[in-house]
Amino acid sequence: MTLPNGLDPEVARAQAARTYELDRKHIFHSWSAQAALKPMVVSAAQGSYVWDGDGNRLLDFSSQLVNTNIGHQHPKVVAAIQEQAGKLCTIAPQHANDARSEAARLIAERTPGELNRIFFTDGGADAVEHAVRMARLHTGRYKVLARYRSYHGGTETAVNLTGDPRRWPNDHGNAGIVHFFGPFLYRSQFHAATEAEETQRALQHLEQTIAFEGPSTIAAIILESVPGTAGIMIPPPGYLAGVRELCDRYGIVLIADEVMAGFGRTGKWFAIQHFDVVPDLITFAKGVNSGYVPLGGVAIAPHIAATFDDRAYPGGLTYSGHPLATAAAVATINAMTEERIVENAADMGERVLGPALRELAERHPSIGEVRGLGVFWALELVRDRATREPLAPYGGTSQAMTETIATAKAAGLLLFVNFNRVHVVPPCTISEAEAKEGLAILDQALTVADSFVD
Repeated sequence: MTLPNGLDPEVARAQAARTYELDRKHIFHSWSAQAALKPMVVSAAQGSYVWDGDGNRLLDFSSQLVNTNIGHQHPKVVAAIQEQAGKLCTIAPQHANDARSEAARLIAERTPGELNRIFFTDGGADAVEHAVRMARLHTGRYKVLARYRSYHGGTETAVNLTGDPRRWPNDHGNAGIVHFFGPFLYRSQFHAATEAEETQRALQHLEQTIAFEGPSTIAAIILESVPGTAGIMIPPPGYLAGVRELCDRYGIVLIADEVMAGFGRTGKWFAIQHFDVVPDLITFAKGVNSGYVPLGGVAIAPHIAATFDDRAYPGGLTYSGHPLATAAAVATINAMTEERIVENAADMGERVLGPALRELAERHPSIGEVRGLGVFWALELVRDRATREPLAPYGGTSQAMTETIATAKAAGLLLFVNFNRVHVVPPCTISEAEAKEGLAILDQALTVADSFVD
């Protein structure tokens, strides 16, 4: 039986062996100690599945890095890339091209409020870099506030904004960034017992941080609308509206990082639309074209864009609005609209994933909390539900997590994992049957996690 890309399994295995050999000889991997790596070779992908170098099929509950929102190898997007390559592979960003113009129109139509000017980048991290630059130039201020338990990218400013351990080796305390605690009731920093208390106390903490840092020094507050890698912590009611009010009061730019949460992941085009809040800038990437060709960007409100009407914006990229990437975005957004993929994500979350994950929590003592929206869910795994001791330490892993994930993979399920959490983040296109297939495997794997419960 051939793989979805037409490869004979024996040929695919031979190619995989060669691929692995060359990888270990020449590839320098991100976020990794190189000597310990044993990367999985991916020989093919289709829809919600990938095939490894041995021909094993795995259900992709990770969406790779939570970016293949439209699934793997969507035929309309593949065809659009091929068609664009046939007529115009690349052009410098100072020239207009039809793919970029149409992608910008489609994105602007879906943003909240009037964020209708689009600056294209090559990915999420440089989108964050440019959003911060715009905010600093617009306000004439330098400091930026970002929350702990966040991820904003691996470039210099973005990694300093990040509120997880990946920042530590890169943070010299001179980037003009101040971190604060966001709301997270399960592990509340504010001794809150209810969502209302968590919202009130988190906003008080943020306002106090603004006061102590000096409102006139702060250019922006950047928040993931729904934090992704850090744990899919849904903001409690009123929190984002409260942040918006603080920004308005003190003349601070509000940047919503939608790189992971945007483009259908939470069951809406942008996660911030769940909270009826309009930011000044939105950063996006990943789901805008499912990562088929690298693309990111910043959606800009009129008052920010007007700053640069008669003043040159000091920034740019050779591949800004690259025709292949933006053609992929046009095809992705159109397919998501025509096939009601955002609506499918909302339905799968409300009707299938949410109820099933909460039912798993009733049976598996290793699950401390279930959180999520759409196809964006996290299981907080613990050794003890009473003390909430995590199954792996903050910033690290453990035998319990390693064995649990290995069990899932051996049974055909690819998971996204961070510290003590399992994230259930399949493509927005996932079917009910596929979701139930993955949940059944996850159910089995969690019995391993249960064996480590005190």
